[in-house]
Amino acid sequence: MFTTLKKLGPGLLFAGAAIGVSHLVQSTRAGADFGLGLLWALLLVNLFKYPFFQYGPRYASATGESLLEGYYKLGKGILITYFLLNLATMFTIQAAVTIVTAGLANSLFGDISFLNLGIQSISSVELWTIIILSICLLILFLGTYATLDKLIKVIIITLTISTLVAVCFAFSEFESPISLVQILPKDTTKVAFLIAFMGWMPAPLDISVWHSIWAIEKKKDENDFSPKRALLDFNIGYFGAVILGVAFVCLGYFVMFNSGETFSNKAAVFSYQLIDLYTKSLGNWAHVVIGIAAFTTMFSTTITTLDASPRAMSKSTNLIFNKRFKNGYLYWILILAFGTLFIFFVLASEMGLLIKIATILSFITAPFYAIINYTLISGKHTPKLWRPSLKLHVLSCLGILFLIGFGLWYLTLL
Repeated sequence: MFTTLKKLGPGLLFAGAAIGVSHLVQSTRAGADFGLGLLWALLLVNLFKYPFFQYGPRYASATGESLLEGYYKLGKGILITYFLLNLATMFTIQAAVTIVTAGLANSLFGDISFLNLGIQSISSVELWTIIILSICLLILFLGTYATLDKLIKVIIITLTISTLVAVCFAFSEFESPISLVQILPKDTTKVAFLIAFMGWMPAPLDISVWHSIWAIEKKKDENDFSPKRALLDFNIGYFGAVILGVAFVCLGYFVMFNSGETFSNKAAVFSYQLIDLYTKSLGNWAHVVIGIAAFTTMFSTTITTLDASPRAMSKSTNLIFNKRFKNGYLYWILILAFGTLFIFFVLASEMGLLIKIATILSFITAPFYAIINYTLISGKHTPKLWRPSLKLHVLSCLGILFLIGFGLWYLTLL
């Protein structure tokens, strides 16, 4: 078992990046507000996004190139479009994951508003945001992210076991009849939540680019990281993330549905409510253990995002201009960090608003990634042996129609 776990690489990195806001925030909120009524959306969006995520490690392990090189081969304009879309979304994505991490830090380690030094307008969560971003930058600059990379396996296993145990305890305490009636929201506010819920479930589609970069790095370390092994690695991470998504919906349903309580849009308050979900199910002993597991999970998402976006942007810049820019990664990571802080303070630390903007943007741009990933994996740039099967072709076409259809439906309601 330990040997198998040790061999897992990009798939667990994917799970570590995915199991964050989409699970801890959106899935628990879905269960609390809609019961099990949005399970159809969770399962469908995971089904229809599956091939487009899978094409990242499939292409990378089969060709030795990341998706970015593939986009460039499809046409420079496509890579430029990716560059512009990523530029438009990466700041809100980073801000959304960072504020949740800051809220959990505030819940675990306490209010640090006394550090304001007389600046009354800065809250404790805002201070935690600055501290967390600074720590992430320091870790990445010192090159010790490899340590966190090793810990991610322990973190995910801990959170998975604790979440499944919490769901079992919550189910045993749930006295009402379980309703499996599915809901299709109709008013604009609820549809906006549905689109946001699907936008990051299990993750934004542009993470397929990151996954392809991770697969290349894994292939450098282990020559036997074949396409077949890459797909197995991906499937373990992907379906693990799906199972946890369902578990978080159930947890929100069993503990908060029809309780009169609603999740707050404030990061600090929401974090207390989230940890309290586990405490109610498992007992007071779970507060610190689950709090640390949730914080570490979100911290890994924050640092992974802070590292991966600049790497993708730096590589894209090199390809677009056909020139290697010295310290490109350093410049992009600093741009992302300061841009994140700017958005964070402009939007007055509204966790709910930040998450809604980031997740809706991700869902609306998803058809672009779906179409180009499908085009690349099906074309001449991918060896015939590793092009999609008939089933994957059909699923891909249905997935593209699904993503476009829901995106247009939402836009017509604005």
